[in-house]
Parts: sequence; C-alpha cells; structure tokens
Amino acid sequence: MNAFAAQPLPNPPTQNSKLLPALFQPFDVGQAVTVFHVGSALPETVDFFSSYRCKLHFVDVFSALPIVNDEEQPPSLLQQFQQLLHFPEHTRFDICLFWDLFNFLDSEAIRAFLAVLRPHLKRTSLAHAFSVHNSRIPQKNHYYYGVQQADTLSVRHRRATPPGYAPHSQRELMELLDCFRVDRSVLLPDSRLELLLLRS
Repeated sequence: MNAFAAQPLPNPPTQNSKLLPALFQPFDVGQAVTVFHVGSALPETVDFFSSYRCKLHFVDVFSALPIVNDEEQPPSLLQQFQQLLHFPEHTRFDICLFWDLFNFLDSEAIRAFLAVLRPHLKRTSLAHAFSVHNSRIPQKNHYYYGVQQADTLSVRHRRATPPGYAPHSQRELMELLDCFRVDRSVLLPDSRLELLLLRS
C-alpha cells in the first residue's frame, strides 16, 4: 500500500478554486481532452472528466519519492522519470494537474521531470500547481487533491507526509518551469499560492 495515498473518505472535504474554471474554460463538454494528473485516480476526478471525451493519465509520482540523483547508483534522475512518465509516443497533453508536486522535488529533479514531460506538451497546454508565498514557511499542506467540480477541489489527507519537502519561491519555481509561465496566481489563506500556468 502506498503510504502517501489519500485517506479513503466517501465524501472528502472540498476547497473552492478561483483558477480551475479558467483551466477548463477552453474545452467544451464532449470535446476530446488529454489530461496528465499527478496522483492516483480518485473517483470524483474520473467522474468529473467523464463529461469530456477524455484520455486521463494518472501517475502517482509521490509513490516514488524521494527522487534522488546518486551518481554511483543508477538509474539517474532522467531515467527515473522516464520510467515513471511512460506515455505513448503520440500523447500530447491539453491539461496538466501538478498539484503540490514541485514542493517535493529539488531543482535537478524538476529539470529532469520536465525534460521527460516536455515532448508531450502542446503549444496550448495549460497547467495547475501549488507553490508557496514564502519558501521558509514550514510545511502545512498534507493533502492529496482531486477535481470535484469545475471550481471545486476535493482535499484528502495523506496517510503520510511525502519526503523531501523543499519548496521553491514562485520566482525560483518559474525559472525552473521554463516551459510554462504564470497566467494567474491566487494567495491562499495558509500562505500557499495557487497557480494557473500557460505554455511558454
């Protein structure tokens, strides 16, 4: 059993989002959409995307944390992500739901992650992520996210906190995410930032 999986709650708590509607706005119900979701296939997320002609790719990167680069012990960071992000060659994502993944990857791991993901992005790809307003703030987020509605996230407690928490400031993160740019950001009450990202 994955220690970082979500607690199995029948009706998980929810959190409103000001940015999710903008993420889904370009896509009509019934339209073909290809989605990359970091995490397990939660039932509410699967149900939400059933309204679209959707290809959903769930990859629980958290189950592989910490992603580390040990030069004396293969595989390398790049090889680890190639094994995790094993998509069909023709796959091109319209939407990427990263959630808080980048708070648990160091700079080199983020670069390796993007090196593998980049060939599967479209010029019009959109993405969602959480960052922090101040990287010195201790971790308060122990959640696992899903999509309940177009403006609502499901929020489930993780069974355990993933290792390697080392958040980047928004400026640092955007320098690392060189294939995206911030379209909008919202400061949340717990000093996290919710980000809507556009392909750059």
